Amino acid sequence: MKFDIAIIGGGLAGLTCGIRLAEQGKRCAIISAGQSALHFSSGSLDFLSYMPDGSVVKNPLDALEDLAKQSPEHPYSRLGADCVSQMAQQAERLLINCGLSFTGNVAQNHMRMTPLGTQRATWLSPTEVPTSTIGEALPWKRIAIIGIEGFLDFQPQLAAGSLEGKGIEAITDYLHVPALDRLRNNPSEFRATNISRVLDLAENTELLADELVRLAQDVDAVILPACIGLDNPDAVSLLCRRVGKPVMLVPTLPPSLLGIRMHQALRSRFRQLGGQFMPGDAVLRADLDGDKVKKIYTRNHTDIPVTAEQVVLASGSFFSNGLVADFDRTYEPIFGLDMMTESQRADWTKESMFASQPYLRFGVKTDNQLRAMIDGKIYLKSFCYRRGIRGL
Repeated sequence: MKFDIAIIGGGLAGLTCGIRLAEQGKRCAIISAGQSALHFSSGSLDFLSYMPDGSVVKNPLDALEDLAKQSPEHPYSRLGADCVSQMAQQAERLLINCGLSFTGNVAQNHMRMTPLGTQRATWLSPTEVPTSTIGEALPWKRIAIIGIEGFLDFQPQLAAGSLEGKGIEAITDYLHVPALDRLRNNPSEFRATNISRVLDLAENTELLADELVRLAQDVDAVILPACIGLDNPDAVSLLCRRVGKPVMLVPTLPPSLLGIRMHQALRSRFRQLGGQFMPGDAVLRADLDGDKVKKIYTRNHTDIPVTAEQVVLASGSFFSNGLVADFDRTYEPIFGLDMMTESQRADWTKESMFASQPYLRFGVKTDNQLRAMIDGKIYLKSFCYRRGIRGL
């Protein structure tokens, strides 16, 4: 199997890279070992929301110079402010072309509401997510926070408590839609994605709207767990029209509907452009020819290699096994690339769970073009490394 570009990793970094290259006419293959971390994410994307010292970033582009001083090894510092600014704007256009709709832009971060009712700085948020300008409260004075009877992955009382601490009046209630009764009988199946597949049916969306009209009297906005809109992107707009006020969504515990929806849109766009997506596969080894990756062998294709002019490693970090931690070392498992790490395990973490953890900064060493290295030297001229935009 011969391609122009082979991309190892089918998450956010791999898919956006593949889409960008496919738009330029390149024949691309993405080898994806497992479920994308997007399925576990909030659906919002960070660009530069917090500095290494923990301070909130209001204007990301203006903060790149300070980032280079605080963290000269950061990929943004490596690439340079001009390049990073240009690529961030390209990313915004790419996401729009995938049919995704976001609040925010690279010039200014905003605050998004979390499932606990707190606020977190971010770059882009799905348009259904409650957001506000940094330093300001949400734009509503009285909010109805509605849970789903029997759904344990979102507790409206927790969110309401946080909002009331900020001077917002929040009322809570639970909706009951009979169509969900079958799922409710099995708690392991009563998850956001399965609920959405029921509520996205037109007749059930109408029943949900009727229930919200009853529960959302005398409020400025309604907030629901993100359990609708996976298969029907117009469902939330319909609810807004029927209820007559904003109906907003907050992410739930995984599987996250907002993250899954983003992954599906990116994957669909990549395939639409002619890209080859290989799910459930894993790279086992590679044959090298001088300074070039000659062949890639995968678990599913055994002795049928993938060949490409260029190879991109976008396999992620520890969560997706792009990096591996043994008892006494961390390493990149496919090519054995140089790592930015700590040699002593005691230095990987800090005692306080809420402190900045050193292992989160571990990664593959690269040059200023993000080409990976071994023994301090550029490993392969046809090989580069990509890390995803973090969206927690």
